[in-house]
Amino acid sequence: MSAKTIANGILRAIAILAGIVILGWFFYKIQSVIVYLAIAAVIALLGRPIVLFLRKKLKFPNTLAVIATMLFMVSIFLGILALFIPLITKQSQNLSLLDIDMLTEKINSLYLETLQYFGASTGSVNEIISESHIEESMLSDLDLGFIPDFLNTFMNALSSFSIGFFSVLFISFFFLKDRNLLQNGLLTFVPDNKESNMVKSIEKINNLLSRYFAGILLQLFILFVIYTIALLIVGVENAIVIAFLCALFNIIPYIGPIIGGVIMITLTMTSFLGADFSSVIIPKTMYVLIGLAIGQLIDNFFSQPFIFSNSVKSHPLEIFLVIIIAGLLFGVVGMVVAVPGYTAIKVILKEFLAEYSVVQKLTKNL
Repeated sequence: MSAKTIANGILRAIAILAGIVILGWFFYKIQSVIVYLAIAAVIALLGRPIVLFLRKKLKFPNTLAVIATMLFMVSIFLGILALFIPLITKQSQNLSLLDIDMLTEKINSLYLETLQYFGASTGSVNEIISESHIEESMLSDLDLGFIPDFLNTFMNALSSFSIGFFSVLFISFFFLKDRNLLQNGLLTFVPDNKESNMVKSIEKINNLLSRYFAGILLQLFILFVIYTIALLIVGVENAIVIAFLCALFNIIPYIGPIIGGVIMITLTMTSFLGADFSSVIIPKTMYVLIGLAIGQLIDNFFSQPFIFSNSVKSHPLEIFLVIIIAGLLFGVVGMVVAVPGYTAIKVILKEFLAEYSVVQKLTKNL
């Protein structure tokens, strides 16, 4: 091997590495656009059956069917958002009428009742609570300087959300209007002799992910119904909003149900703040906890196996490992997109690298 060949090989390797770095930097800079495209693709997958129904059954023109579908999905989103308005309004009123001394007294009282219920010694607790310098030090350490920063952060988040919302709507409209738009865009990066494989991959991914997201919606709906019933039975205010919020956290695998459960239990206890701890708060919290347990049992033994086995054709253990690895690498966002991303990768591997035994074993159920 000549020196010139070695030098050319080294230069080619450097050029490839430089290209990968530049491409990674480019994707990092446009990560918001990638997120918009991903969300729009999901919306297009969910809206496609509605568009087909309007076109085939009701004989709508394609553009009118897409507009009607977008209006329907936006109405659902705004309706869900409207559920939170009473809760936000009430919390705003509570903040405007907040009495720090009364709040401190209620927290201390609830803490004392908790210790008494579990048989802890209350003598030292009474002595500590009665020392006013502790409350004074707590109040003196309260820094209200965070309020302007919080408002600025909130306004920036609202502005970013508005831009993202309308960007997603715009992209989703064209994805629904021309179902081959995304496919044609991807085919520009694929060699001509591999285009048929890519088309098959895209069709397979669309079918699998459509079933997956439909299964996720079914999962959230089942949990929402169970949580709502549990909260209504015990008389928690804004039960529908709290149930929806806690069910929504199940989008985050493994961690989400824990966060939703903690929120539900906390809001249940604070809803009855001031009532008798042993005869009111504890029994009502236990009823909600039972409802939470029933929801998670149904989710773990029915919803999730149904979604993973029948939609993405993957073993639950396989999915567990993929989610954990994605969470370690990319955090919560990685856990959310792990299953659809892994499914897409498996389909592409089966179409392009089916001759390898490892790929055959991984994709044998697809």
